[in-house]
Order: sequence, then C-alpha cells, then structure tokens
Amino acid sequence: VTNHFHCSNHTDTFFGSAGLYPTAHNVSWKSTNFKTVLSWEPKPSSEYSYSVEFSQVGKDKQRTPHCIRSTSTVCDLSGSLTNLTACYTADVLSEPPLGATSDLTEFPHTSSPRFCPYKDTDIGKPDFEIQMNKDQRKITLNVTDPLTALFKNGRQLTIRDVFTDKLQYRVTYRKNKSSGKKVVESKSSVIEVTGLDAEESYCFSVQVFLPSRVEKQLGEMSLTKCSTTDNHSIIKEYSLVVIAGAVLFVVLVTGIIIAVAVICYKQRSKGLKGGRKAVPLQGV
Repeated sequence: VTNHFHCSNHTDTFFGSAGLYPTAHNVSWKSTNFKTVLSWEPKPSSEYSYSVEFSQVGKDKQRTPHCIRSTSTVCDLSGSLTNLTACYTADVLSEPPLGATSDLTEFPHTSSPRFCPYKDTDIGKPDFEIQMNKDQRKITLNVTDPLTALFKNGRQLTIRDVFTDKLQYRVTYRKNKSSGKKVVESKSSVIEVTGLDAEESYCFSVQVFLPSRVEKQLGEMSLTKCSTTDNHSIIKEYSLVVIAGAVLFVVLVTGIIIAVAVICYKQRSKGLKGGRKAVPLQGV
C-alpha cells in the first residue's frame, strides 16, 4: 500500500509573457520505505513548466536540480528530505518553459500537505525463510530487513538502520488448512515460534510493526509461506483402507513371484531327470 497525502485545489490561470500558467492541483506525497515522490496534475502544455520548492517546516525553501522548469508531473525527493524526523512541505510552481522568460516576479503555485518521513512513509513487505528444527515444536523464521531508498557512505540502508530498536516484526501463523490464527511479535529478525504441534505443517506471514508510531504502525504483509513436514505419520497421510490395500497388493505380488519360482524349479527338475534316463549306456 502506498502512502497518499492529497491537496486538491481548483485550477486558476495566470497570464504572463510566456502564455498561460495554470496552477497544479491534486498535489500529493507517495512514500514507501522512504522512497518519496511528490506528484500533481495536469501535464503541462508547451507554454509552461513546473518547478518544485520544498522546505522543513519553518526553514528556508530549497530546490532540487531535476525538478526545475520540468515537464514532468512527479518529483523524487527521496534524497533531499535528509532529516527523517522533520516535517516538510512543498510548493509546485507553474513557470515559463526552460529557456523562456516572463514578466511575472512571482509565479502561481500550489502547496502540498505536510509530510513527515519517519512517521508517514509506508513500510513494504519483508521476505523471510523458514528454518526447521530438530525439535518439531519450534520453527525459526529468518527475516530479511527491507531495504530503503536511503544511502549512507555508499551503503543502502535497511529499515532496521533507520528505526533501530523501535523496529519489531509481527508474525501471523496458523496450521495449514486451518483458519485459526495466532500472532507473535519480536524485536529480532530471527524469530522463534514455539509451542507448535509436532508433525503439523504451519503457514506464516510477517509484517513490520512500529509500536512507537501513533498511526501506520503495521507495514505491508509478506507473502505466506508454509513449513514442510517430513516426519508425518503414514496413518495421517493415508487412510487405513489405502494402507491395507497396499499391504495386500505386496502380499499378492510376493505370492505370485514365489509360486512362479516354485513351478519353474519343478519343471526344471523334471527335465533334468528325463534327460538322464534317455542317455544310452556306453560299452566298456
């Protein structure tokens, strides 16, 4: 699920030497794992372009080079919102096209809602692997912390790098082919789920849990993965009728093989006796 913060304005039109400058509308933030993009409408004509100014609340406005006099209706500010715990606003300005001039000293603009990366970015689904244990009443989940769009000293940061000890995982699990669910929470990426029934398959889903947040505490749910059961009882796997039929089949096949072997042995023995009687005695 992607985070949306909307600010809808009616479209005003300003006149300048470069032509018509309609103001942007439907300005919104979209942010997942700190990949933060500002978007708006409409797509500009050849008569004007858009520039984006952003700032921490109460501080000076800044511009980012790739969002100046642009014909795009999106601006990626992931690397510009460096203070993750601060709150930001942005203005989308309607300006002359790149290289053109205007008599206007102040251009029409539309302001965004407030956006606070640390509190507002959505958290994507994590991946995890199931590790079986000798103790069949326990299963270990090895969770991979989701990557963010942030970098530090050339290294891409994970969700854990950002939230540190405030990061938790919530595991929802159930017996395979059952609807009854249980939940366990862990501060670690290595999660032990205990108290399971031996020789049963269990299905697991994992999501980020941020209890320090007032809203958006839960991240996107992972794909569901189920454990395997190599040591299932044969009676659980197959019905008694099937087992009895298999045993009877084995007995019949074994009996037929033995009977054929006995018949062949007797026929061979008779042949050997008859052959000895038919051989004439040689004179000395």
